[in-house]
Amino acid sequence: MMLSFRMELPCCCLLLLSCLQSLSANNDFFTSIGQMTDLLYTEKDLVTSLKDYIKGEESKLERIKQWADKLDLLSATAIQDPEGYLGHPVNAFKLMKRLNTEWGDLESLVLSDTTDGFISNLTIQRQHFPTDEDQTGAAKALLRLQDTYKLDANTISTGDLPGVKYKSLMTVEDCYELGKIAYSDVDYYHTELWMAQGLKQLEQGEESTIDKVTLLDYLSYSIYQQGDIHRALEYTKKLLELDPEHQRAKGNLKYFEFQLEKQKKDAEDGTQKEKDQGKRDTTEKKEKPKKKVSNHLIPERKKYEMLCRGEGIRMTPRRQSRLFCRYYDNNHNPMYVLAPVKQQDEWDRPYIVRYLDIISDKEMDKVKQLAKPRLRRATISNPITGVLETAPYRISKRRATVHDPLTGKLTTAQYRVSKSAWLTGYEDPMIDKINQRIEDLTGLEMDTAEELQVANYGVGGQYEPHFDFGRKDEPDAFKELGTGNRIATWLFYMSDVAAGGATVFPDVGAAVWPQKGTAVFWYNLFPSGEGDYSTRHAACPVLVGNKWVSNKWIHERGQEWRRPCALNETE
Repeated sequence: MMLSFRMELPCCCLLLLSCLQSLSANNDFFTSIGQMTDLLYTEKDLVTSLKDYIKGEESKLERIKQWADKLDLLSATAIQDPEGYLGHPVNAFKLMKRLNTEWGDLESLVLSDTTDGFISNLTIQRQHFPTDEDQTGAAKALLRLQDTYKLDANTISTGDLPGVKYKSLMTVEDCYELGKIAYSDVDYYHTELWMAQGLKQLEQGEESTIDKVTLLDYLSYSIYQQGDIHRALEYTKKLLELDPEHQRAKGNLKYFEFQLEKQKKDAEDGTQKEKDQGKRDTTEKKEKPKKKVSNHLIPERKKYEMLCRGEGIRMTPRRQSRLFCRYYDNNHNPMYVLAPVKQQDEWDRPYIVRYLDIISDKEMDKVKQLAKPRLRRATISNPITGVLETAPYRISKRRATVHDPLTGKLTTAQYRVSKSAWLTGYEDPMIDKINQRIEDLTGLEMDTAEELQVANYGVGGQYEPHFDFGRKDEPDAFKELGTGNRIATWLFYMSDVAAGGATVFPDVGAAVWPQKGTAVFWYNLFPSGEGDYSTRHAACPVLVGNKWVSNKWIHERGQEWRRPCALNETE
């Protein structure tokens, strides 16, 4: 039995190794949900290997148990009359045999190691496991979603998110881990939220290896760092009730009390100065009422997040009445005269249209199949050199109270969280067919367009506000391509997204929501060649779901006779 089990483990190892070949060698799993699915299959194989190991251990223990039960019964009988028992020559022979041979075999059985196969599998697979960067990236994505969609910690912890199919609860350990990651990033705002959530779950009776003292320690300090000494003192006192000998808390208690006393004294001094001023303040002019803040004065980040939540600017009824749905054949293009496509207006300025049922499930599956093995970190255009380069993943503080005194990263945020692949028409006839469809419907030349880019967004995947075209202060934008500026953008949505993931245009207040099988199209440049700055757009964080898109960036060269220049700059 033991031998057969030990022979099975190498076979299992070979199976797991074959599965590993499908895993990408890239890190940053958290930036692509599509690639993260491979990890589920990897974990499933590990569980299978673990169960085989458990069966082996159970089999070994069962044999040992049977041996022990047999000897227990035998000893109980023999010990009642040892001499009479050994007077039987067979019993005497078997005792010699057991002590000389069988106990030695039992020793070998007990000392035999059935872990080799499982440990070797685990060791091999761990080389392809997510890294600390993945774990931290996924955690910070949760914090980003919490901010963008205004979710409280309890909503996330209970898994009560819109559109979820598989509800998942967070443990105290999970809350503590999020709080610790925020703390290490000097993000005391989120540290407070998640340590408080962990404490709440402990007080509700959840069992955990994390105790209240640890949570209160982080909680009091993070609250102090945000300037609320009163509350920091309250939590410190609670901590000392649980652990009166906690040295750091004892020191903090004295310090917080000293700071409060100092604040009280400063306040009294300030009150006295006001009294000394007499009635001079009464002669000052009354403060003018604050004017209503114009939408144009709202910071872009705030407008972006409002649009992601479905808030913000709404088109007037008059403008809305000018948007239509229609059957479209692009001036009687032969491909669509008999079977025109469904087109609907999404926005008027800039003019954004959506094409419905424009790409089939079969085509979308093929595009994903071709792209998935090639997914790499998404690229962006360097604003100085114009060269496409890997997008940075800057995940950092979001609140005014969370400020790094060393780096000053107060407003720095993650730029792009996704992976992308580029597909050419030479690789598969279906890609060529899709490119031709875009040309037929837009009337624009595809020979000078960029390859079809396929992107899959990760946990909280987003792409912050940006322009697709090169501005005047970027003279070398797309210079290496030699095809001019990006005149237009075509964007396929290849999945529905349960919550979040909209494409928003903060300057004008437009929000276009993902709809599988559709595509949206807009011009980035006016016919004069001047950039349309109202096309600045962003991809909102994916709250729930898996977002697949593919886009075609169409360039100026080759469009001279297809979209002639205009005399007016904005025509």
